[in-house]
Amino acid sequence: ADEAYFKANGEPLFSSHMLDLSEEPHEENVGICAKYLKRMAPMDLILEMEIGITGGVEDGVDNSGVAKDKLYSTPEDTELVWNTLSPISPMFTIAAAFGNVHGVYKPGNVKLQPELLHKFQQNLGPKVGYEKPFFFVFHGGSGSEKADIHTAVDAGVVKMNVDTDTQWAYWEGLLKFYKAKEGYLQGQIGNPEGEDKPNKSYYDPRKWVRCSEESMRDRVIEGFKDLKAPIP
Repeated sequence: ADEAYFKANGEPLFSSHMLDLSEEPHEENVGICAKYLKRMAPMDLILEMEIGITGGVEDGVDNSGVAKDKLYSTPEDTELVWNTLSPISPMFTIAAAFGNVHGVYKPGNVKLQPELLHKFQQNLGPKVGYEKPFFFVFHGGSGSEKADIHTAVDAGVVKMNVDTDTQWAYWEGLLKFYKAKEGYLQGQIGNPEGEDKPNKSYYDPRKWVRCSEESMRDRVIEGFKDLKAPIP
């Protein structure tokens, strides 16, 4: 679709594409990414690839039982990505694994090691003449400690996924609205102000959806601050 749109309009339909082949052998993963990047490069599209597995469960894919060593990428892994993709285009990011998991878990259950990202930069940097050659993506960022986020950002993370946190924020906005207006949400007629009082202005979806949107907005702003990004 992007190629057809680009041909017709001179610009891509999307700005980037994410390709997760992390469960495949590394050479196959990176090789397929290279094939796609060759098609994407003429359109200045960014490829987000993943090397190393993100644990937990997402979209029906269960990686909760994966071997722990698969949850951590190595300098060799990221160097393979660089050596294969950088000759094609600089427009790629790497979701390298440093103990990431999808979802939120009790403190101590997830052992993030964002300092690994620094090691990946230090391994490749002197070889290519850049202090921080990699642009990293932080998968499974929901529920992460601020210190780990800041370490990751300092190590070159330019994007963080917080889907679980934003889902909760949306729900929490509705939950708080319901708790605050519970007496007005038990029927169309009748509330604490009187048995014949209408409740339409309370159960109107535009009211409670807006509360969800505001709660989600606040969580997104928090994410911008965590990533040291300007707030729109």
